[in-house]
Amino acid sequence: MSTPRLTLLLIVPHPDDEVYGASGTLMRHLEAGQPCGLVTLTRGEAGRTLGLAESPAELARMREVELAAALDVIGLTRHEGSVFEHHHFPDKYLKDQPFEELVEVAHRALTTYRPEILLTFPPNGSNGHPDHVTTHRLAKAAWDRLPEGERPRLWYYASDVPPENEELLSLWLRPNTRHDVTPYLTRKLQAIACHRTQALSTVDFIRKFPQRIMTETFHEVGLG
Repeated sequence: MSTPRLTLLLIVPHPDDEVYGASGTLMRHLEAGQPCGLVTLTRGEAGRTLGLAESPAELARMREVELAAALDVIGLTRHEGSVFEHHHFPDKYLKDQPFEELVEVAHRALTTYRPEILLTFPPNGSNGHPDHVTTHRLAKAAWDRLPEGERPRLWYYASDVPPENEELLSLWLRPNTRHDVTPYLTRKLQAIACHRTQALSTVDFIRKFPQRIMTETFHEVGLG
C-alpha cells in the first residue's frame, strides 16, 4: 500500500518555524481532508530560554513538548495520512553538517510523501538566520534533483515588508500567493502560544509582521 500523497510539506529547521507563517494554511488544508507534513531538522536547543531551561538539553526537551502541543492544536498529528519527522541535527550549526546528508533527508521526504507543494525558507532565510539559509539550500537542492515532471510546486515564506538589511534585500522575494486565515485565528494564536520558551520570537514577529497573523503570504517559484 503506497503512502498517501501530501498536499503540503514543510521543511524547516526549528520548532516554531511552522506556526507563524503557515499554521493557518495547514489548518485549512487539514480541515478539507488534505494530508500535510512537517520535517523539522533540529530540536531548537540553541534558542532563547527566557530562564525556563537551565541547559541546551533541557531546552531541547521542552521545545519537543511545545512542538507536539502546537501540532496537536493545528491538527497535523491527529489527521490520518499526515506525517511529522523530527530530526536532531545541531541547532545553529546546520551549515557545518555534511550537506549531502541534509539534502538526502529532504529528498527522501519528497520522494516518499510526493507533496503537491513544498514550503520552506527563501534564499535569504527571511531574516538571514544561518539555519534558515541552509534549510533553503538543502530543500532547493533536493527539489532540483527530482525529475522536472515530478517536482512539487515550490513555495517560500514571503513578506510584503522588505528587509532593512541590504544583503537580505538583494535576495528578497515578494509574495505572490496569499491566504486569508482569519477563520483559524483563534487556533493559530493558541498554536503559537504553545511555543512558550520562544515568547520573545512571538513578540518580534507580531511587532514586525502583524498582517501575517491573519494573512499568510508566500512566494511561489515560477508564478510570476
